[in-house]
Amino acid sequence: MESLDIRIVLVAPSHPGNVGAAARAMKNMGLRQLVLVAPRQFPHPEASARAAGADDVLGTTRVVDTLAAALDGCGYVAATTARDRDQYFRVVDVRAAAERIVAEARCAPAAVVFGAERTGLTNAELEMAHTLVRIPASDAYPSLNLAMAVQLTAYEIFRAGAAAAAVAEAPIAAAGAPPAAPLASVEEMQRLYQHFAEVLAEIDFRDRTHSGAHLMSRIRRLLQRAEPDENEVHILRGILTAVQNRRRHAGERPR
Repeated sequence: MESLDIRIVLVAPSHPGNVGAAARAMKNMGLRQLVLVAPRQFPHPEASARAAGADDVLGTTRVVDTLAAALDGCGYVAATTARDRDQYFRVVDVRAAAERIVAEARCAPAAVVFGAERTGLTNAELEMAHTLVRIPASDAYPSLNLAMAVQLTAYEIFRAGAAAAAVAEAPIAAAGAPPAAPLASVEEMQRLYQHFAEVLAEIDFRDRTHSGAHLMSRIRRLLQRAEPDENEVHILRGILTAVQNRRRHAGERPR
């Protein structure tokens, strides 16, 4: 299977053994890029012991302070969740998610994000993902250990990558569609959201719902589901800039 530009991101892992076991699971399935966000303990002897031969993965593991830093340069982002979320998040089965992750990783770096062992990912962290990934399990006991979740996800990515490679090697009967433009990076999306917030404040557009506190969250989720590419983000920001310029011109006093 071809080498895929896919990051496994663990947010605030508390047990070093899980980090080592995750590294081993990744190496089993041909994944090499492990990123830790504010781990409680790393490096740690238990991580090395549980890696069991995946010391090369641990040796290149990056440690960063924020999820945004972990996703720097990424296009497609999937986040795992075991809890029910509201209807504004798109949730897909891990097998379907793996196929999409493999496809997107050919255009730009992709990432799969896992939350802390006890608390998982916050809604704010989930809003940085294009989709949420659910690993099917028994309703009687659906909770998975962090390393087990990484192993199952990495396995599905390996299967999807092997299937995609087989298709790519098959004879092509006719020219296919041109490749899609890469998705906007996490940084570009964050700049878009900041621009949106600035314009909403300038035009005094506020959340009119009962709670009145979730407008930007709703906008973020809408745009994450839409999965805009780089050009589309530039178009949206151009529209926002035009709104700002028009308001400033309209506010000028005639000479």
